[in-house]
Amino acid sequence: MSDNIEVLLVGAGPIAVEYAKVLQSLMRPFSVIGRGAKSADAFAAKTGVTVFAGSLGEYIATNGIPSAAIVAVSMDQLAHVTIHLMELGVRNILVEKPAGLNAAEVRMLDQHAKTYQAKVFVAYNRRFYASVIKAAEIIKADGGVRSFHFEFTEWSHTIEKLKHAPGVLENWFFANSSHVIDTAFFLGGYPAQLSCFAQGGLEWHKAAIYSGAGVSTKGALFSYHANWIAPGRWMIEFMTEKHRLVLKPLEKLQIQQLGSLTTDFVDIDDTVDTAYKPGYFRQVEAFLGGEDEYLLRLDRHVENLKFYEMMNQLTSTGRD
Repeated sequence: MSDNIEVLLVGAGPIAVEYAKVLQSLMRPFSVIGRGAKSADAFAAKTGVTVFAGSLGEYIATNGIPSAAIVAVSMDQLAHVTIHLMELGVRNILVEKPAGLNAAEVRMLDQHAKTYQAKVFVAYNRRFYASVIKAAEIIKADGGVRSFHFEFTEWSHTIEKLKHAPGVLENWFFANSSHVIDTAFFLGGYPAQLSCFAQGGLEWHKAAIYSGAGVSTKGALFSYHANWIAPGRWMIEFMTEKHRLVLKPLEKLQIQQLGSLTTDFVDIDDTVDTAYKPGYFRQVEAFLGGEDEYLLRLDRHVENLKFYEMMNQLTSTGRD
């Protein structure tokens, strides 16, 4: 894309504010469209940018088709807004994760993208953390991943108190846990073989305890675990022939050398991850610069849905 690309930022909420900060830093021309007067006023106060109040059709009729769009609306509107943008002629779109309220919406979105021959990327920003990029460099230098493990425990006691549109909590595995799962599979390889177990335990989500293992397309053995009822946090570990790499929290990278019992934090340049919402700067930069190996294509996201569905499927507890 050219340096004078005009970007349409759809949405004026807190996430859109984070995108605006990055676009301003990159000195990329952009416009913002939003629905609510309250969020528009808050957006303008934080960014100095006036929000266009009106429909997408009205905006494009007045201003023309933007070269690209970033969709940062609520989860229940992601797929519908992105489809409408394609219908109006926009062909290059970055849509906030997970691109739809559920798997059915994402698959519908992908069919529209194919129909309109649009390039759609899903904003899994953790791929762009400085810690993740550094881990990828070490893994490559070591000759690849031999095995990996990840955990995606969610704090159900706080999540259940949050206000979300209908359907969001019920799809929390897809809405939130997929962030860490995507990062683990992105670096370690997608499942070639996968065995999954899940048990229930929450009123608002069908599964709460997860365990599984498999073999990735890169030949690495992997395992995972999560217990939304017990204490825990997100984490990923990658094992190579020389190192154990630990992302816990995901924003930081720890390393254990072969023959050592200790782990040390790796010195990483996370300047943009501390100045902006982590991962956003590099992600937007990659999107505006054209296709990048770290960007998640919508069609690849659709392929990943089968793994999420397998992992989130309830299995027998094995108890009488």
